[in-house]
Amino acid sequence: MLFGKRVQTEEFEAAAVPHLADLYRSAVHMVRDRSDAQDLVQNVYLQGWKAFHRFESGTNCRAWLFKILFNEIRHYRRGWARNKSVSENEQRFEETLAYEPSIPEEVRDEDILRALDEIPPEYREVVLLADVHDFAYKEIAETLNIPVGTVMSRLNRGRKQLRVLLGEYAKAFGHAVPPNEVRKSWM
Repeated sequence: MLFGKRVQTEEFEAAAVPHLADLYRSAVHMVRDRSDAQDLVQNVYLQGWKAFHRFESGTNCRAWLFKILFNEIRHYRRGWARNKSVSENEQRFEETLAYEPSIPEEVRDEDILRALDEIPPEYREVVLLADVHDFAYKEIAETLNIPVGTVMSRLNRGRKQLRVLLGEYAKAFGHAVPPNEVRKSWM
């Protein structure tokens, strides 16, 4: 029995470890906290290892792990929403602060990532899977348990929102933005 577990562990590591960096990057973008992202990815690997006997050899291990990740993120968000509390004084203080962003010399990768972080999570997760990790619509639909049509709609809306946000960066640098790219309601 010990030999069987060792073989399963080696097979799991061979199939799953190459995707560690992609899972971590996506988790950071979704929860915006490196420590929580590390915890989430550890949970993904633990859940994946426990369920590896159900994984069908020859199928897409990367997509399977991302499905586990997004389930873990949903669980994380439910817990976070329950535990979130801000004192009245802290909330009042935040409301009185005026934020004026500085204008950088050039658009950097961080600016693009910041714009990605500003779009709603349901769009961000689809954009990440499609445009960063090159998943097909069907794989995204299976990973997130949503219809393919919803994937296409969210991807379209997420990309539009990114264009608007990045257009604002372009205006800050003096670049022209097409007149039809007016910031619209995202809902």
